[in-house]
Amino acid sequence: MSDESRPSPADTPADVRPDTRTNTRTAAVIPAAGRGVRLGPGAPKALRALGGTPMLIHAVRAMAASRGVSLVVVVAPPDGAAEVRSLLDAHALPERTDFLVVPGGGTRQESVRLGLEALPSEYDIVLVHDAARPLVPVDTVDAVIEAVRDGAPAVVPALPLADTVKQVEPAAVPGEPEPVVATPERARLRAVQTPQGFDRGTLVRAHGTVTDNVTDDASMVEQLGLAVVVVPGHEEAFKVTRPLDLVLAEAVLARRRLNDGF
Repeated sequence: MSDESRPSPADTPADVRPDTRTNTRTAAVIPAAGRGVRLGPGAPKALRALGGTPMLIHAVRAMAASRGVSLVVVVAPPDGAAEVRSLLDAHALPERTDFLVVPGGGTRQESVRLGLEALPSEYDIVLVHDAARPLVPVDTVDAVIEAVRDGAPAVVPALPLADTVKQVEPAAVPGEPEPVVATPERARLRAVQTPQGFDRGTLVRAHGTVTDNVTDDASMVEQLGLAVVVVPGHEEAFKVTRPLDLVLAEAVLARRRLNDGF
């Protein structure tokens, strides 16, 4: 939706107006250029169906469900931007949120950077969200935004670990026994989720400084020596990586539809 097609503030119901407590605006970047080979052959992971709807659409809706998010940037496979634009056009999305599709790169880090470069200058807070976490609740999204607004340069939602974790010496041949090196204190460990939230300037600096291919954006900010804080995550914000995860996601979605009319 273009800015020209938006209703004026006076015509917009109070419960869907942007948060006016601060002058900050929030955009979400969803890198969706990966193939997701661990889910098996077929369409790219982000385009796999969940409850009859592509996971990417669920993820986009999850970001747009927050009143704080006014723009969602989807970073598509380099040769699939047109397909993703058509996909977004074919599904109902909140009218109070703008959507943009840009081609991605060869790595997740490059795709996030390209999404960042596409953001208009008026956005001060950036969320980076995995397309493979389609069921993150809006309360988690809002908590991340609020923590950035309160001054944290980087925020991650995370959960305490239920299992004991072992540090091992990786086997030279996959599948062979691995010697245990240490047992980290579980109480100090967290399993990190998305969306991760950032002050825009901090995230831009991280992507311009850290050249290693890292697994998440918060670790890039850590390498700058800046603080990263944790807010409570949610058990339904799990990542759909393997076929069993897809079965669990279908069950969660079915329960939501039954209990909440989702």
